[in-house]
Amino acid sequence: MEPIKVQSEGGLNVTLTIRLLMHGKEVGSIIGKKGETVKKMREESGARINISEGNCPERIVTITGPTDAIFKAFAMIAYKFEEDIINSMSNSPATSKPPVTLRLVVPASQCGSLIGKGGSKIKEMRESTGAQVQVAGDMLPNSTERAVTISGAPEAIIQCVKQICVVMLESPPKGATIPYRPKPASAPVIFSGGQAYTIQGQYAIPHPDQVWMPVTRPVVMNSPFPMI
Repeated sequence: MEPIKVQSEGGLNVTLTIRLLMHGKEVGSIIGKKGETVKKMREESGARINISEGNCPERIVTITGPTDAIFKAFAMIAYKFEEDIINSMSNSPATSKPPVTLRLVVPASQCGSLIGKGGSKIKEMRESTGAQVQVAGDMLPNSTERAVTISGAPEAIIQCVKQICVVMLESPPKGATIPYRPKPASAPVIFSGGQAYTIQGQYAIPHPDQVWMPVTRPVVMNSPFPMI
């Protein structure tokens, strides 16, 4: 099989799916007011951009499409994050601009190819793009995926993502991949009268997932309220 070559503009006529791990604030920035930002990104890049549901501190952003569409989507995300950093610095005494950081979620079976023999591939990526690239040593909880963190200027990140895409296309994942799914933020649980309640704001909501046996005396765990 012929090795895949990246054209000068970075276009490969292949459909790829790249997963990103983002904090809630980053996701809010990507979605924008009434979803306008993510809608614009989808239209202008031509990539499908899906954001995982759920009340989680972390969310998965999945970008699917031809590689040139993926590169455009990544560029838009990287420049949006840089814009957020510049805006946050206007109210800050800091003088040096922190780098843009993106976290990819990559099947562990492909991470060896990204690192290369003796770290040669990852070193080459760092030197040729100017981006910092780190591959996590441990897998993400309950999955067979690892986080790959890319930091730098948006242009460096885009070049680095292009190189990562080529490696992922040349070295497909081996075996089944168990995708990482972020867990919801755990709310405090109160046990009272045989029923479990979670605290949401000022209210105690019956916990939907578990049924508790009646107890002779209410047991309160992790509760900010006094026992009655």
